[in-house]
Amino acid sequence: MAIPVIDFSTLNGDKRGETMALLHEACQKWGCFMIENHELDKKLMEKVKQLINIHYEENLKENFYQSEIAKSLDKKQNTSDIDWESAFFIWHRPISNIRNIPNLSEELCQTMDQYIDELLKLAEKLSELMSENLGLEKNYLKEAFSGRNGPAMGTKVAKYPQCPHPELVRGLREHTDAGGIILLLQDDQVPGLEFFKDGKWVEIPPSKNNAIFVNTGDQVEVLSNGLYKSVVHRVMPDRNGSRLSIASFYNPVAEAIISPSSKLLYPSNYRYGDYLELYGKTKFGEKGPRFESIKNMINGHYK
Repeated sequence: MAIPVIDFSTLNGDKRGETMALLHEACQKWGCFMIENHELDKKLMEKVKQLINIHYEENLKENFYQSEIAKSLDKKQNTSDIDWESAFFIWHRPISNIRNIPNLSEELCQTMDQYIDELLKLAEKLSELMSENLGLEKNYLKEAFSGRNGPAMGTKVAKYPQCPHPELVRGLREHTDAGGIILLLQDDQVPGLEFFKDGKWVEIPPSKNNAIFVNTGDQVEVLSNGLYKSVVHRVMPDRNGSRLSIASFYNPVAEAIISPSSKLLYPSNYRYGDYLELYGKTKFGEKGPRFESIKNMINGHYK
């Protein structure tokens, strides 16, 4: 079962309609997809991964294998409530905390800032394409996410260390993401990410050529009135290698008020007799405009 692949290079040509339809289907039926030809600087992406791997080796690896998590696995104790990961979180927008995180080199901070500047543009483009596919104004999702200074942006940087007993623990337990649009720069060698679809766990392969893996969070499901899905996923640890995950979250700010667009809601609290009267006049037309007419009646055109 292959996940959808969205080729961004086709969005400005004759295949735009086909690509938009594929994106719409991916958001509806999968809640995740891979983006190729996204125009992010691949040398910059490689540098981000290299510097984070160096940071892990120099500052985090030894502490992880001496942690209570590692000790409990060695003793084969109950591991149902732990995650086999070494992670930290960086806020970028509206306020950055990257230089408050211990032991991050200035080179890593600057490189990550440059990467996020580029990634934010891709996230905003995605939000516009999703809004368009939902039949909404192109800035709908961005505005729904925004405070005074725009949407929030943060990155979870994680290593899923080589694991001696991968059958006993999850790298990251099953969950959906709380936020909006998640853009993942991940390992190109070590697997582990899995998404749940149609009753089965689907393995997401390592990303070749720095393709960006995207999934949608709970707030996109709410804002789309359930048309787009947030999907359950997990990370499985690996016996033979450590997996890198750089997951950036294009999210609503904390004070954002979330509700579906009225355009996506079915009419409610109307008299069936009124619907039948309208139906008699519009039976052979599209049902969408009929639903909109009923909503307009409810919103003040009649009592």
